Amino acid sequence: MLGALLMTAAAPVAVPPEPALTEQIAKADADLFRLFFTEPCDEPRMRGMLAGDIEFYHDKAGVTARSADEFITDYLQNCKSREDPTAWRSRRELVVKSLHVDPVPAFGAMEFGEHLFYERKGVDGVEKLAGRALFAMVWELTPDGKWILKRVLSYSHAPAR
Repeated sequence: MLGALLMTAAAPVAVPPEPALTEQIAKADADLFRLFFTEPCDEPRMRGMLAGDIEFYHDKAGVTARSADEFITDYLQNCKSREDPTAWRSRRELVVKSLHVDPVPAFGAMEFGEHLFYERKGVDGVEKLAGRALFAMVWELTPDGKWILKRVLSYSHAPAR
């Protein structure tokens, strides 16, 4: 039994040293959130950024995803709502000074920080700071050098100060 488990375990990867690790995670983070909130929707690209067994925990919404399929369902709903030019829009911005990345040897990295959320009504609406939250994310480095999102904690949501 143990031998079967060991054979199915992912091959260890060489996690890059600092500062390359933080640079790579910051880029993966930015790519993910731009695609979710502001770029044109691209389901295959979004799916490629996610582990199949991704889990997303949110202190206000609960467990929002237990698989890539569940995450993609939420993503596609967000995409559909953006089709209406008068719809409410949201944007996430990382507080760069808050970013902290730690390696997970032979696996990937843990990312921690604070982010801000901006809202506006419609395409031409005035954007305003609406809220802030803390987050923790676990990124898996694949053998081909790609970072995929494995776990997300989004918490301490509060109105903008």
